[in-house]
Amino acid sequence: MLTHSLVFQKRPSWWLVMSIVTVQLGQCGNQIGFEVFDTLFRDSHCSQGLCSKRENEAYQASCSERFFREEENGVPVARAVLVDMEPKAINQTLSRAAQAGRWKYGQHACFCQRQGSGNNWAYGYSVHGPKHEEPMMDLIQKEVEKCDSLSGFFIIMSMAGGTGSGLGAFLTQKLQDQYSSALKMNQIIWPYGTGEVIVQNYNSILTLSHLYRSSDALLIHENDAVHKICARRMNIKQISFRDLNQVLAHQLGSVFQPTYSEDGSLHYRRNPLGDLMEHLVPHPEFKMLGVRNIPQMSENSLAYSTFTWAGLLKHLRQMLISSAKMEEEGFKDPALYTSWLDPVHAFSLWKTQRAFDKYEKSAALVSNSQLLVKPLDTIVGKAWNMFASKAYIHQYTRSGMEEEDFLDSFTLLEQVVASYGSL
Repeated sequence: MLTHSLVFQKRPSWWLVMSIVTVQLGQCGNQIGFEVFDTLFRDSHCSQGLCSKRENEAYQASCSERFFREEENGVPVARAVLVDMEPKAINQTLSRAAQAGRWKYGQHACFCQRQGSGNNWAYGYSVHGPKHEEPMMDLIQKEVEKCDSLSGFFIIMSMAGGTGSGLGAFLTQKLQDQYSSALKMNQIIWPYGTGEVIVQNYNSILTLSHLYRSSDALLIHENDAVHKICARRMNIKQISFRDLNQVLAHQLGSVFQPTYSEDGSLHYRRNPLGDLMEHLVPHPEFKMLGVRNIPQMSENSLAYSTFTWAGLLKHLRQMLISSAKMEEEGFKDPALYTSWLDPVHAFSLWKTQRAFDKYEKSAALVSNSQLLVKPLDTIVGKAWNMFASKAYIHQYTRSGMEEEDFLDSFTLLEQVVASYGSL
């Protein structure tokens, strides 16, 4: 996906943009969700001197229809539902949106309780999920009914804790049951390799295996990789969760900003999730997507930097594979792709004349590749070692799970590792 590339025409009135309903789950999902909406809104409504007024208005209209709905008291409303089993994160998220004053969440778009899941996936999935299914699904239905045309659901969650992972897997399954024709993309935060929670490997394999059955695509960000971007590219000395979330929001925003394809059409793509799925998930065995984005740097460094497309594309391809070629054609090299995909169909280029965020030129690469095979295999191995010694299993079985549920998860994910390894 490249920005600031071609000139386009304003879309006609009949070109209906399909909307995305975002579901923010747990502390992680709600914090990231706010940053994503704020990034998208701030970008689409900032003054852009690089394109015409007409082009800028078309871009704003397309972005707004995807992620925001009719204004309340003059303030646009995010197409989002916020869910957590504790009120703190949701209250903070609502407060930050209100303080910014640029946009807001809906008055009745939140669901929270007073007791969390204690980092127990089974408690989120088997206890909180069934107990609160009806009010949560009612909130989502009300948001769906406010869309003229629904593209699908974008579900933001972590996979190491209890609420975001367990409840996230439960809600994704229910969305698949109730909205089988709507697309579901789960944006998942992969835990630090050094460990955040003692049972994070259990929670991770249970999350991934259940989402593999009910989600259409898993857009995965590794905390370790995002941390490196903050330290090395952004030059941040003391990295906070907000720093991490803003990097994530920039990457997600660059993926979901309005673009058009290189097939000669000068209209913005009307179905963002559908187009991504069509190009990136050609087979249900392969659902794990990764994102790379350039440039990302501090404001101070940006002021003294200039970029060329050749340089950006070379760097982006080097992030994918070594020995990069200098031009865009390098991404059409057959060696990059599996034998059963024609490179012409394996790589798609989307563009927009309008710059994104603070970068005059930028590029984002969304790929379905073997990037996550090694970390997935590592997590499965660590979880299996714990399971073999029966460590912490009682915490899950007392919340309604059985040991066979773990074995099913191991089997499915081992098959995923084998399938990606055979590419």
